[in-house]
Amino acid sequence: MEKGFEVRAFAFYNSFNTWGWLDTLPKAVMDHVEVFTGDIRDPNGVREAMKGCQAVFHLAALIAIPFSYHSPDAYVDTNIKGTLNVLQAARSLDTERVLVTSTSEVYGTAQYVPIDEKHPYQGQSPYSATKIGADRLAESFYRSFDLPVTIVRPFNTFGPRQSARAIIPTIITQLLAGREEIKLGSLTPTRDFNYVKDTANGFYEIYHSNKTVGQEINIATQKEISMGDLAHELIRQINPAARIVCDEQRLRPAKSEVNRLLGCNEKIRRLTDWTPHYTFEQGLTETVEFFRHHLDQYKVDIYNL
Repeated sequence: MEKGFEVRAFAFYNSFNTWGWLDTLPKAVMDHVEVFTGDIRDPNGVREAMKGCQAVFHLAALIAIPFSYHSPDAYVDTNIKGTLNVLQAARSLDTERVLVTSTSEVYGTAQYVPIDEKHPYQGQSPYSATKIGADRLAESFYRSFDLPVTIVRPFNTFGPRQSARAIIPTIITQLLAGREEIKLGSLTPTRDFNYVKDTANGFYEIYHSNKTVGQEINIATQKEISMGDLAHELIRQINPAARIVCDEQRLRPAKSEVNRLLGCNEKIRRLTDWTPHYTFEQGLTETVEFFRHHLDQYKVDIYNL
């Protein structure tokens, strides 16, 4: 909106008429945002929402890996069929650009690092399997119908407003709530963390470049940190007296755990003007500050799937 675009947001319909985090934005911003409520699983609603749009940033998905273990059908319906609905609508409406959001989880545990876009896919959870399926559908629409699709593949995004099911909010909310024992799963896996503002800028730069049509592109910092080192850093910043305890229900099945993610960002740097503007430390500082002021909106006492 600040760059002069007319923005339409597609929000999940519910009887409370809540629009999620959009409800927290200033009225001066929301006065310029058109909100269309519907369901990504409904092809007609998706088509109606996309009418008149030059570009679509397809971000709708079910994303929690533990939830996908017991509700995989919902992931197929949302992530695969939902993406199909966007692609079909874009094809019929002659949409000029479609950015489909992928995930670094499609790679599974790194077979080599840094992980570039040619790395093999591994469906290590029902979630990642459905995202692989969605990506390949997007590729097929580019190859079969010349649909101007780009598959955007962010590595682990974090920052203000993130769901408490993710590792960084899990640690921060427990610490800010005064917990002395921080419940976590495995501490050895590593992740490549993008601060959310850098991820958002990556989407914009990919959209802004004509060289990215038909491509799949990582957004990555090309740096990694283990879950244990991450937890100890946040403990040091917020409450040095806290200690980590292993919570069995937070452990993934051994063959499902993605042990290492370290992304290559050569392609996005080559095809666009993107570069990370935030260090990991700067992102953590802004994230902790957000949670200090919004802790009441998070359920710290439960394991968030």
